[in-house]
Amino acid sequence: MPVSEEFKVFLADQLTGFDGVQFRRMFGGLGTFRDGLMFGLVADDVFYLKADDQNRPTFKANDMGPFTYERAGKPASLSYWEVPPEVLENSDELAEWAAGAWDAARRNAKPKKKRKRK
Repeated sequence: MPVSEEFKVFLADQLTGFDGVQFRRMFGGLGTFRDGLMFGLVADDVFYLKADDQNRPTFKANDMGPFTYERAGKPASLSYWEVPPEVLENSDELAEWAAGAWDAARRNAKPKKKRKRK
């Protein structure tokens, strides 16, 4: 799942219309975060955004599929779907898709566990 520095720079530039984006190395790829919440991932120089029942139809309408990987010798997928190339090339449209993915991430965020005081 390597990510080239060139793609990371390109993606950061394309996402300037969606303030507060940060990248973190994860499992050989990159996690894409805003306000500490992961809404996208990059693997093999492909950008995937968080999808749920509200925004997944848009990905399907563009013939895009989910991020898949192999686990225990079997294919598995995550709720991150590939961004269409034409969206990736249009920074304004990409900002809209990123906002939708961030909304999906917020809708599906698990509540943080309270830490016990000693």
